Amino acid sequence: MSRTTPPRPLDVAALFPQLAPLARTATRLHPLPGSPSAHDSSVGGPLLWPADEPWPHCEGPHVWDRVNAALSPDDVRLLRRNRAAAADRQRRDPQAPAATPEELATEQRIKAGRPWPEGPIAMLPVAQLYVRDIPLLRPPGQSEADLLQVLWCPFDHPAHPRTALYWRSAAEVTDVLDAPPEPPAIQFPGYLPEPCLLEPEEVTEYPNFMELSKELQQQLGDLSAWEAAGAAVDSAYAAAPDEFYWERLSHAPGWKVGGWTRWGLTDPMPRLCPECGTAMDPLLTIASTEWDDGTESWAPEEEQADPTPLPPGTPPANFTMLDLARGYDLQLHVCPVSPDHPHMDLIQ
Repeated sequence: MSRTTPPRPLDVAALFPQLAPLARTATRLHPLPGSPSAHDSSVGGPLLWPADEPWPHCEGPHVWDRVNAALSPDDVRLLRRNRAAAADRQRRDPQAPAATPEELATEQRIKAGRPWPEGPIAMLPVAQLYVRDIPLLRPPGQSEADLLQVLWCPFDHPAHPRTALYWRSAAEVTDVLDAPPEPPAIQFPGYLPEPCLLEPEEVTEYPNFMELSKELQQQLGDLSAWEAAGAAVDSAYAAAPDEFYWERLSHAPGWKVGGWTRWGLTDPMPRLCPECGTAMDPLLTIASTEWDDGTESWAPEEEQADPTPLPPGTPPANFTMLDLARGYDLQLHVCPVSPDHPHMDLIQ
């Protein structure tokens, strides 16, 4: 089923014409639980990886914080299955036990942890995106690649997973690696994405409030400037109409390709290629949740009508089961000059 972002409350560029030339198109990916194959665009699914190409490993260092038990990817998957089974059992019978003896024994065994791994760590698939599904996705420079693959090391380096990007031509992959290696352990369960299929949708975005000129910031903060929109402006924002712009009109939450950088944890900062000094472009936002209390107006119409069920204890709209830096997003930026130039990770 497709996912449709509700129309924005008003045409903000018509109300503030200075915003019009700043409009950008972003593709919301709308990941939803599924069973992707290597030939699908996905989050956390199998990759179209050549059988004769070495699987990427992270050389480290991998520092054990001695607080969290090390779990294998299979451990995390089993815990998630047990929680889902318990939720389904209690939906059918409210008097059913929250956990069976077998589930309790499994959880106790798993939470005892595994030996902390040493040496290189196999990286985990995070996303696979085909240009056929996301036309906005274009490799830097003049590359003819039509497939982007994103992997990461499931350990902090130092405050989030270390990512790796691979651009390739899908037609050149004729023999696919069937069983890629997995890391023996991951630092946090929230670093293992749940397999999801995508429902890409293009939306229009505008810059974060903090990236606008001082003049435009003042206009957006002046309630009288919004009066022409009448009832379209939520009265709850009367004391701070700039927040109405920020939450309802500027940029979409959740997983997306392109668009504008989301700021909030820090003020905007230059993103310059360390190789050539060119300003870097937003490529992919890896989100902990698809929306939250401040951005729920962006929740797709289909989700508002029939929410996708999630296991108990899962944050709303956390379909991928990721948790980055306690609920923030990891945004990948690339140099437009060459795919060989290093990319940039940004937590916001």
